[in-house]
Formats: sequence, structure tokens, C-alpha cells
Amino acid sequence: MNKGSIDISQQNKVLMLLPGYNCGICGYARCDEFAGALLKSRTQLEKCRFLYQEIFQEDLAKLQEILKETKVIPDEKKIIGVMDNYEADIILKPLHGEESCRETLYPFTREKIKAGEIIRYRPLGCPIIHFAKVLEENHGLITVHLVGPCHRIDSEAEFEYKDIGVCMVGGFQGTIEGKLPRVGETVRFLPYHCMMQKVHSGVVVQLEGRQAIIEGIDLKVWAPPVKGND
Repeated sequence: MNKGSIDISQQNKVLMLLPGYNCGICGYARCDEFAGALLKSRTQLEKCRFLYQEIFQEDLAKLQEILKETKVIPDEKKIIGVMDNYEADIILKPLHGEESCRETLYPFTREKIKAGEIIRYRPLGCPIIHFAKVLEENHGLITVHLVGPCHRIDSEAEFEYKDIGVCMVGGFQGTIEGKLPRVGETVRFLPYHCMMQKVHSGVVVQLEGRQAIIEGIDLKVWAPPVKGND
């Protein structure tokens, strides 16, 4: 077991003894996250209010014994988004030789969009205007590389672009930095090129080595933000 990693069998053993309600009252979104935090001594059993009910007394005793015998696992370096202070599971970096992660967009405009064009758009749910180069168009979906906003907002710069209004971001494609997730797993990830450094969430639908496609993108992250460094 690498330094800073959790013994999955031990975490599952703890998880099986927890009530399993995924209620979030303990401060963690799911019981498996609470189990991992217990093994790292980042929280206490007392945070689970259900565990102290009479029907769970036998499980509580077993948990106390396990945690007494288990060595504290050192914390791994956290990936924390600047916006909202949420913790991410992974960083999504560009594919080799590319400048940004690829994004798949659902444009709401009926205007025809061609590969090679520069588009101006705002992702649904994001306050930042983006500029991107269209790599391909397929049945109304477009795949893009970001080329702004940073160097595209100079009012004196001369360049042509097509304003397509609001778009829904359907997916990201890039290279994973961090622990590899499983296909089908919902992950919290930080796009390397994100100007706000905001943690996103989505489902891993394809994985080849460390190259991943994540779809079902959501800017709302269903987990409590990290408070301080504890």
C-alpha cells in the first residue's frame, strides 16, 4: 500500500458496519467518504448520530475496536478548487500536445457551425464568456479547444468569431492526474484550464490508460466544501 493511500478492504470493512444512510449529517456526502475519513483520523465516530442508537450498538463496538487497532493513515495532498473550496478527486489535464481539455458543447443556436471557426459562448451555469476553436461538428454537437477568454477580451485585438450565445457543456476529454477512477464512476474533477478553478462533477464514460471522457457535466458538486486544512 502506497503512503497516503487507504486499504480498500479495510475501508469496506468499516463501511459495512456504518448505518449506510448517506444522510450527510456527519459532514460527508456518503458513508464511504466518512469511512475513509475515520481511517485517516479526520473525523470521529460521534459525528454519526445514528450509530449510537441501540440497534447499532454491536456495530459500534466493532468499529471502535477496528479503529483502535488501525494505524492512522497519513493524508494525501488534497485537490481543492479556488471557487467554492470543494475537494476534487482528480485534475483533468489536456491530451498530449493540446492546449486545453476538449469540451463537447450542445449549442442552442440553429446557426450552422463549422470546424475551424472561433466561437464565442457562455457555458450554461458559468458566468465567464469563453472563446473556443471548433474541432468538429457531429449531429449538432461540437467539440472545441478553448482559446480564451484571457487573450480574446482585448477590445483592440482584431479577430473574427461567431457568437453562438449560451451552450450546455456535455462532456470533457483529457488526461487524468490523480487516482484513476472506474468507468461509470461519478467523479469530482478540476479542469486544468478552468479560469475560475471551479470543481465540476460528471460520469466517466470512457477510459484508455489515463485518457478519459467525462460526461453529464454539472457545476453543482454534491459534497460539503473543505473547511480549513483539517
